[in-house]
Amino acid sequence: MERAAPPRSKPANLAGYLEALSRPVFQAGISRRVIDSKWDAIREAFAGFDPPTVADYSPTDIERLLDDPRVVRSKAKIEATVDNAQAVIELDAEHGGFDSYLRSHRDFEQTVADLKRQFRFIGDSGAYHFLWSIDEPTPPHDEWFGDRRARGGRAKARTGT
Repeated sequence: MERAAPPRSKPANLAGYLEALSRPVFQAGISRRVIDSKWDAIREAFAGFDPPTVADYSPTDIERLLDDPRVVRSKAKIEATVDNAQAVIELDAEHGGFDSYLRSHRDFEQTVADLKRQFRFIGDSGAYHFLWSIDEPTPPHDEWFGDRRARGGRAKARTGT
C-alpha cells in the first residue's frame, strides 16, 4: 500500500519556514509516522517554531526538552533547531525575506548546497523534502536522487555546523 505524500504549502510566515525546515531534522533516521504522531507536541515544545523565541532557547530550555517524553529527545536535533532558528532570522534579514533567500540561488542544486551549508542537520534528503514541502520547484524525487547516487552524491543528513 502506497502512503500519501505530506501536504505542500507555502509558509505564511517565518515560523512556517522554520517548522518546515525542522521537520526533516527531526525525521532523520526516524519513521515519518513517529514524527507525525509527535509533531503537535514538538510544535508546542518549540513555541510554534517562533524563530526569535526558539533562537533564544538556553541550555536550560534544551535540558527541559531532553526530559520531555512527548518530543524526540535528541540533543543534536534540538540544538540544530535552535541554531537553525537563528540562521532563519539572519537569512530573512539579509535577503529582505526568507522567500527572497530561497530565490537568490541559480538553481535547485545550488539551493540544496546552500541549505546544507546554512543549516545544521540538513543533508540532501532533508533539503529536498524541505523545498518540496514549501512548494518550491523540485525535480522528480526518484530522478534527482538517482542522479545524485550515480554521481557519488549522498543523501545523508549532516550533523555538524
